[in-house]
Amino acid sequence: MYKRSIEDPAGFWSEIASEFYWKQRWGDKVCDENFDVRKGNIKIEWFKGGITNICYNCLDRNVEAGLGDKVAVYWEGNEPGLDGTLTYTQLLQQVCQLANYLKDIGVKKGDAVIIYLPMLMELPIAMLACARIGAVHSVVFAGFSAEALSQRIIDCKPKVVITCNAVKRGSKPIYLKDIVDAAINDSSQNGVSIDKCLVYENPLAMKRVDTKWKEGRDIWWQDVIHQYPTTCPVEWVDAEDPLFLLYTSGSTGKPKGVLHTTGGYMVYTATTFKYAFDYKPHDIYWCTADCGWITGHSYVTYGPMLNGASVIVYEGAPNYPDAGRCWDIVDKYKVTIFYTAPTLVRSLMRDGDTFVTRYSRKSLRVLGSVGEPINPSAWRWFYNVVGDSRCPISDTWWQTETGGFMITPLPGAWPQKPGSATLPFFGVQPVIVDEKGVEIEGECNGYLCVKKSWPGAFRTLYGDHERYETTYFKPFSGYYFSGDGCSRDKDGYHWLTGRVDDVINVSGHRIGTAEVESALVSHPQCAEAAVVGVEHEVKGQGIYAFVTVVDGVPYSEELRKDLVLTVRKQIGAFAAPDKIHWAPGLPKTRSGKIMRRILRKIASRQLDELGDTSTLSDPNVVNQLIELADS
Repeated sequence: MYKRSIEDPAGFWSEIASEFYWKQRWGDKVCDENFDVRKGNIKIEWFKGGITNICYNCLDRNVEAGLGDKVAVYWEGNEPGLDGTLTYTQLLQQVCQLANYLKDIGVKKGDAVIIYLPMLMELPIAMLACARIGAVHSVVFAGFSAEALSQRIIDCKPKVVITCNAVKRGSKPIYLKDIVDAAINDSSQNGVSIDKCLVYENPLAMKRVDTKWKEGRDIWWQDVIHQYPTTCPVEWVDAEDPLFLLYTSGSTGKPKGVLHTTGGYMVYTATTFKYAFDYKPHDIYWCTADCGWITGHSYVTYGPMLNGASVIVYEGAPNYPDAGRCWDIVDKYKVTIFYTAPTLVRSLMRDGDTFVTRYSRKSLRVLGSVGEPINPSAWRWFYNVVGDSRCPISDTWWQTETGGFMITPLPGAWPQKPGSATLPFFGVQPVIVDEKGVEIEGECNGYLCVKKSWPGAFRTLYGDHERYETTYFKPFSGYYFSGDGCSRDKDGYHWLTGRVDDVINVSGHRIGTAEVESALVSHPQCAEAAVVGVEHEVKGQGIYAFVTVVDGVPYSEELRKDLVLTVRKQIGAFAAPDKIHWAPGLPKTRSGKIMRRILRKIASRQLDELGDTSTLSDPNVVNQLIELADS
């Protein structure tokens, strides 16, 4: 299949695309692209002229195929025992009701809608309702601050903001409506006003009477949506019409609005989901990602539902009320495919095996990892302890920009190596280039690029095509530049070494932070590590490591030396950390991403430049780190 996808991409992808419903088939050209800035504007088009609708393909098509009574969403609340389900028929009806409401308040094809919701069933419902009427959704992760939300409102000028009054994550309530109020206030001072704010009442987190309200602008979801009809005509759109915007952080700090279109994205997410997880109709699938990130778009909502899958949506924190919650959910729903992030694997590993082994987990058959390279020791723990050494791990490399998996094992298709994303997915041609942009063959280390387009690729940065070309296509002409470093071994397997801007150059040695972190975490007393570069007067850059030790292990000079020795042993003396900074916790976003920007500032003692720490899951961590700076 891979061979054919490279030799005959048009035939390969149009055959797969034909399995979906198209109101009108695409023209003669399956794909039209220019990847080379020297030849004019960058352009990627797939199935142009084809008319379809992704919501119709996710819902109506499955209901018409007899899957109406199959559960589409199992919802698990923050508090154990709180749950709900929606069949494909019920989901379709609720999507239509919201779609009818949106049309009623004037949302039209091409209009933007901002969705700022926690992981309630209403989040995928809102995404699908926008897609049904051709509106462009922009989901903003409900952990972003008012300032970050306001930036996104100003950039895409939405017709409506959809939110919820509050949510409880673990035992902590988060007052989302207050954040939205502040953001709308801020955006109106910058010339973008919001006339309608649809608010879902989440009574377990906050009562209606306690919610601040602006008459005329704010509307309770529960007061209006149920009054609308449960059928809604589909807005048929071109394959290249926009589906959604998703803002991702750039190195400059100004978020980039990644724009994905409809047809190619639909075909690509459905196909990657089907093959990378070896999906079967009886599977119960759980991806722990929030829909505020690309993983929640492609592999909670669209990819699974295009395959008629049953998906788990979990509102709470993975370690609430204790570190066994994930496996409790796996056993409760008989989860067969479990897709999560290395940072969660490491944090559960730190809590010990007994939280895992007291649950059966025998339903599991495929595990997956996303978000960053998974270090071999975490991979082995995930494989041996969580999967009882019998579940293959799909260690997927991809990005917000790529729409779907790019390099990933296919379960059972070829041998795995702990920590390697292995081989490219159908239609993907990864290359490793040197500083000059020359392709390197065989075993090597360099910059990961892709030549030729794939259907799921993003088409532009919203309102800034120039930045799109400069960031992704100008660094190496003729290629899409991923921004990641990568090495390839003698078997052709790919090993991601982290962001190139997370590469430290020590005395001329290029050292990926992920490599040093992996070495540190392999020490039995190190639970988690984050490495940043700091200025060094001799070496150019020095290696500064923040280390979280296993519970109960005291900080000691001996352990510090031992950790440095471990890195020397595994990578070499040139990679030995110059400083080990004890860290009771690391500053993370609520999705578990380590905020290296903050660590860099602490490491270089630029404490007045820490910036916004409100999006962290625990902002107090920053103060603890500052206090421990010289211990």
